[in-house]
Order: sequence, then C-alpha cells, then structure tokens
Amino acid sequence: MSQNKTYPRLLADIGGTNARFALETENEQIQNIEVLACNDYNTIVDAVKAYLSKIGNPIIKFGAFAIANPVVGDWVQMTNHHWAFSIETTRQVLNLEVLILINDFTAQAYAITKMSHSEFLQVGGTSCALYAPKAVLGPGTGLGVSALMPCRKGEYMALAGEGGHVSFAPFDDTELMVWQYARKKYGHVSVERFLSGSGLVLIYEALADIEGVKDGQMSSGLISEQALSGKCPLCRLTLDIFCAMLGTVSSNVALTLGARGGVYLCGGIIPRFIEYFKTSPFRMRFEDKGRFNAYLAAIPVYVVLAKYPGISGIAVALENHLRDCNMET
Repeated sequence: MSQNKTYPRLLADIGGTNARFALETENEQIQNIEVLACNDYNTIVDAVKAYLSKIGNPIIKFGAFAIANPVVGDWVQMTNHHWAFSIETTRQVLNLEVLILINDFTAQAYAITKMSHSEFLQVGGTSCALYAPKAVLGPGTGLGVSALMPCRKGEYMALAGEGGHVSFAPFDDTELMVWQYARKKYGHVSVERFLSGSGLVLIYEALADIEGVKDGQMSSGLISEQALSGKCPLCRLTLDIFCAMLGTVSSNVALTLGARGGVYLCGGIIPRFIEYFKTSPFRMRFEDKGRFNAYLAAIPVYVVLAKYPGISGIAVALENHLRDCNMET
C-alpha cells in the first residue's frame, strides 16, 4: 500500500480525565488537535464521533489510541474512568481498516524519541550515556511508567508496563504514617495512590489527620496554590512530600532499568509548579540511595514540557505497526 493511502490517520491520547484527538495528514504533520473531557461522553465511540464531527467528518481508515490502561487482549476496562469497550467492535463501528491501542505511557516513551532539547528541562545530573535505557514516568490522573530500551544503533523500543501499581514503600517516619493512613483507607497502597492528582489530596488528608487539623475539602490545585503562596504550611509540606516520594520512585525505576540514558518526567502535574520543582526535595531524594548515590547523581532527569507528547508518540506507534504489517512503502 502506498504511503499516502494511509492518511489521514486518527490519533488519540486517552487519559482518565481528558481525551486528546488529532489527525496526522502526512508523516509527522499533526493537525486539528482537540481536547475533550471524558466525562462528557458515555462511550469512547461517542467521544471519537464528536471529535470527527467537529473537524468535518473526514474519511479515515487508520487509527491508533494511547490509553491510560493495560492493553491485554481485545477488552479494555479503564482503571481511572468508566469507559469499557472491545477494540475490534470499536474498529468496526468507526469503519476503520486498522485500529491499534497501546498504553499511554508507551506512547509517551515513543514521543521522547521525537522531541527537541527545547522541550525538556533538566533537573540535576550530568549527561546521558549513549545507547543506554531511558526511564519514562509521570504523575497525572494516575502514575504512568514506561521505558525506552536501545535495540539497534540510534533506535529504541518502548516498553508497556504498569509500574504505577507497584507497592509503595515508605522512606521515613512521616511517609510511614502517611502510608498507614492510606492502608486503613484502601488496603493495598500502590505508588499511584500518592503520585497522582488525587494522591496529592490523599497526602494532605493524611497529614491533616496526623496533625489533628480540621479542614474542608481540598483539591490538588488548591493545595499546590496555597503551598506555593506560603499561605498554608501543611500544603507546603504536602507538596514537599509528594516531590520527595516522586524522587524515590524515579530512582527506583532508574536503578531497575539501569537508566543511564536519563529519566523523563511526563504528565500535567509537574509543569504547574516547575520553578518550585527545580529546588524541591525531588533531586535530593532521587540521589539518596546509599552506596549508589554517585551512580544516580550522574543520571539527568528531564521534565517534559511538550504539550501533547502522547499524540506524537501514538503516531510513531501507528507508523511502526503499518511498516511491520507491510502497509507502508
């Protein structure tokens, strides 16, 4: 099949809160980006049809969705949203020839390979080792974790994992008390319970309970705002602990992978307080690994500033799929 016959391609990056849609009209030419709130639509098909209607209902035969969920088999039940669907049925209903789904952080990882240096902000470390693994993770509605593994010179393969759901391990006495509060509430406490938008609220609630503070409902946005303005010491402590926890988890992933190619922090939360984050407890905790302090001190951490990395990443995944299926020339 000639290359132009596969365009335009439908791309989507579907999180627990928002679904981002776009068209790829030619190779790496991405247009018509729209962000739709997932809660506004009963099904994923409703959201796709609403997007296509907004842009004039173009004829599309090839699509790819990145989704905040494991993709195992045909049936998808989202972890942090109510959408549940069959991939094959969705393909048929949308009249597509090809529809692929991958984990959203696998797409984030693929996006890293297409970004320029201006789309990263380095926080500590020296420089990346050549042809070494790269860790990709980040808090949003949940905590996504992936990696880029070198497979051929200059090329990387993105891993699909669910590292956000590994068990949380407290680092110090304060985190132990926060963990105990969460354990009473949820039973198993994954790292995602803390390293997410709702996690920021959970940390605050735990600290308020420990301190005997009676406060009204706090949102993650309000906690961040009051932490940075200096109006609420408990909010500042919450944000400090959040960043310290992220430092520990990031270093755990880096050690597990041997990610001397760098650690890349994605997601919408950190860029909201980027100036604070540069001097937050994150980097100190990232390097606090006893005999491996020096190993981690050399590894650079990059905050990803690109606005829609999942869209560019899923475009790479679809291109790879069509190439592997001999549907491209």
